[in-house]
Amino acid sequence: MSAIDDRFRELRDAGKKAFIPFVTAGDPSLQATAAVLETLARAGAAIAEVGIPYSDPIADGPVIQASYTRALDSGFRLQQLWPMIAGVQSRLGAMPLVSMVSYSIIQRLGSDQFLQQALEAGFSGAIVPDLLLEEGNQLREKCRQRDFSLIHLVTPTTPRERMLQIAQASTGFLYFVSVTGITGERDGLSAELLKQVEWLREQTDVPICVGFGISRPEHVRQLRDVADGVIVGSAIVRRLAESATPEEGVAKVGQLAGELIAALE
Repeated sequence: MSAIDDRFRELRDAGKKAFIPFVTAGDPSLQATAAVLETLARAGAAIAEVGIPYSDPIADGPVIQASYTRALDSGFRLQQLWPMIAGVQSRLGAMPLVSMVSYSIIQRLGSDQFLQQALEAGFSGAIVPDLLLEEGNQLREKCRQRDFSLIHLVTPTTPRERMLQIAQASTGFLYFVSVTGITGERDGLSAELLKQVEWLREQTDVPICVGFGISRPEHVRQLRDVADGVIVGSAIVRRLAESATPEEGVAKVGQLAGELIAALE
């Protein structure tokens, strides 16, 4: 079992849901990313996603795409990420880290080397949005051997039979995309989405967390009774981008996290 499995077990025993924030590695700097992760851990985030910048982002909306571009333009390289994560681990308490990474990066590095470096740095799992279920058997097996969670995604248009297949293959948690489209903040969540999440949660034991467009306390309140957790990305990345200094951005992210965690509880 991975640290993510342990975290969800602790949350369930306590009757709580998971707040899972997303941050882009290296935007505006790796030092700022470390400070944001520390702030999120102190605020009470259950797990944190760290996006690995890529020149051809998958499913990401304009806010996160822009953050990837800024990080790459400022010189971000994958090999810089591992020591930063290793250095901040001791200050994150019980908050495991998950990488959001393109399969192209894993292939280029080699899956064995990627998993070794990610684990040594302190990651407990990965979300690989461009990895098809049918093409992931080898990577899934390597992850299982290392107690490293491999988190898959489903969407509102995924047929129910396939949803169940993906849920069975996913470890750590299942990422339920709230909309058909790209990431980004939205006004509201559909009643049909809530019904789908509620149905799927009755079919599987794997925790279900909802992301894409979650940015407001009212979104969180809508989801807390049907999902095991909520994932918030664009709203966090935007606050960092719009702040005059990294310190101001970190403070704004901490404030938003506190508001959303309060709504979740």
